[in-house]
Amino acid sequence: MSSTPNVSDVTPDGAAWLASAGTYPRSTLTHWQERPEAPVVLPCGSAFDVVSAPAMFGRRMLDRLWAEGPGSGPVAEFRGRMLLFAAPGTAQRLPSLLEWEEWSARGREGGRTGAAPPLLCHGTGDAVTVPALVGAPDRSGSRWLVAPDTRRPWLPGPEILLWAVVRAARAAVRISISRPADQGAKVYDVSRRR
Repeated sequence: MSSTPNVSDVTPDGAAWLASAGTYPRSTLTHWQERPEAPVVLPCGSAFDVVSAPAMFGRRMLDRLWAEGPGSGPVAEFRGRMLLFAAPGTAQRLPSLLEWEEWSARGREGGRTGAAPPLLCHGTGDAVTVPALVGAPDRSGSRWLVAPDTRRPWLPGPEILLWAVVRAARAAVRISISRPADQGAKVYDVSRRR
């Protein structure tokens, strides 16, 4: 057995950090001690915010964060969505940054609408279901991709996540340097000349 911890296993310090988000952290920790395979609903806004992206787009964001950026904080997968844990306040600030940069789902006409899918930003007053501390069965659709491993994990802020959204959206859009074909033009087949 390897002594190297698995990146998808929550450490005791990581569990303590997650539990600190709730009103009764000791009760949450006791629950996890009794049932480490159980997911738990935790409030957002104090210890962390969560940005939820469709799985494929969230994976692109995560790839950009690790390949070209500073890395990520904890990341989970839950029912076809990627949950990126972020600094408190991100849920309030990120949507306005996306709109200002014209990357939001409801960007202005002629803007970059549609390049980035709608992101769900969970902050103060919201709650999210976090995966179990230990590996969940594959059929659950819930697991840690980057599990929390310290009592104070690094969490990206809104500017870093904006950067990741823009990079992921650009990677998803194929850019052409030629002009688009005129859809109303008449096309003649010149391959059958006499």
